[in-house]
Amino acid sequence: MSTSSAAAQSLLATVGVLGGGRMGAGIAHAFLVAGAEEVVVVDVSQEAAQTAAARITKDLEASLSRGKIDGELSRWTDRLTATAEVTAFARCGLVIEAVPEDLDLKVESLRRAEAQLAPEAWLATNTSSLSISTLAGHLQRPERFCGLHFFNPVPASKLVEVVLAERTGEELAALAPRWVESLSKTPVVVKDAPGFASSRLGVAIGLEAIRMVEEGVADPADIDNAMVLGYKFPIGPLALTDIVGLDVRLGIAEYLESQLGERFAPPQLMRDMVARGELGKKSGKGFYDYPEA
Repeated sequence: MSTSSAAAQSLLATVGVLGGGRMGAGIAHAFLVAGAEEVVVVDVSQEAAQTAAARITKDLEASLSRGKIDGELSRWTDRLTATAEVTAFARCGLVIEAVPEDLDLKVESLRRAEAQLAPEAWLATNTSSLSISTLAGHLQRPERFCGLHFFNPVPASKLVEVVLAERTGEELAALAPRWVESLSKTPVVVKDAPGFASSRLGVAIGLEAIRMVEEGVADPADIDNAMVLGYKFPIGPLALTDIVGLDVRLGIAEYLESQLGERFAPPQLMRDMVARGELGKKSGKGFYDYPEA
């Protein structure tokens, strides 16, 4: 077995996730299902950590009911640690940051996590648009840092975007796609650029769909059906925006506009909906209504 292959297996033993929201919980679920010996989730408070644990447990129950995993629930939950203590990352071979899309918050969070890691451990960010190279510039070991961009909902998604920064080391560039494959997902490897590949294309389509609603070209259902039935999209761009969250996509669009220009300017309708709290599925209303949210 090659050194890299051995490292790839050993590093799956204990994995850390910083942030236990929807994305962080999904990432933790993915590593538990893949067979990690322990997954450590760190959140801002013990209450938030317990909420994250409950969210992950619910996802595991759903996986059991669908036959995706088997055995007693405790077989899976006993390998989950949820805590507010960032020092728990000291035993992790890989930590993935999954806090909200705010540059300053991510820098602070990544630096706190890195300070706890053993020198041989790896660090990654789940950012969907922020520059990996910029984040790496604030770290002590940028060669051990990359982007691992998971997609929502993580348990169902088959894609992880592996984003390589300017200073990402060759060993990590080789290992990261193997970690993704060990999760039964497909890696797409891209160089660091604004929006990478997925967010840049996905947001461009989503913004144009919102402009069409704003201009009265068609209603959301018809726009979505045009892409699902005509272009074989698995879900329409407006329904997907509701799942991702209008506030999340607004933040990405604003960042892409600052980096790539006016073509990524958020439509006024999008800003108005976010201001009204119509954030999509998580708030119960977006382009569609979600009465059980």
